[in-house]
Amino acid sequence: MKFPFFASFLVFTAWLTYEISKHNRIDAEKNRSFWAKEHRANNTRRKSLDDLPYITIPLDRLFLHLLPDNEKASEYRETFHTLSESRIVNFTGISNTDLKLKYGAPNIDVLSRYDQNYTVLARTLNQWAACLYQNGCVDEACGVLEFAVSTGTDISGSYKLLCDIYLEKKMPEKIRELYPTVEALNSAMKKTIVRILQEAGQSDDSPHCG
Repeated sequence: MKFPFFASFLVFTAWLTYEISKHNRIDAEKNRSFWAKEHRANNTRRKSLDDLPYITIPLDRLFLHLLPDNEKASEYRETFHTLSESRIVNFTGISNTDLKLKYGAPNIDVLSRYDQNYTVLARTLNQWAACLYQNGCVDEACGVLEFAVSTGTDISGSYKLLCDIYLEKKMPEKIRELYPTVEALNSAMKKTIVRILQEAGQSDDSPHCG
């Protein structure tokens, strides 16, 4: 009775040892590949940034004249004006290593700054749209969110509110038009946003997506 158990134990131990060894080899190979790529990236010379997909903020289309007495609105206006004087690029989903490989290691600091500017822009657009919506400026909130989507934002709340507005305005077909943009997102949030659109598409008679 003991021998079959002992034999099974030996087989299990051999299998476990093999699996651990295999995973260690895979991890070691991934680690070597990463550092080899990072080494190449750190030795990539500076390249021109003239052709980057810079984002221009259309201040005249963000309805910044609205809610003049709202304290939060004043903060958003100031942020938009500051950002409008800065360079903004959406690098969501692109690692620093890949940025260095494509544009040169000496450019990484400025590229990171451009990307940080985009993060602030996307967040502020979402906040400003929500502020407009909560204060009854539905059409204006819709316009702000549509601009945010055009920049490739991956803030799920922006898509959720835009769905709400499209449904309120009896325009469910506009939700379907968002799919190509969402499918093109290079973001871990893509599946979540697709789910928001799917839930909204099933709620055509409701003023809410979820």
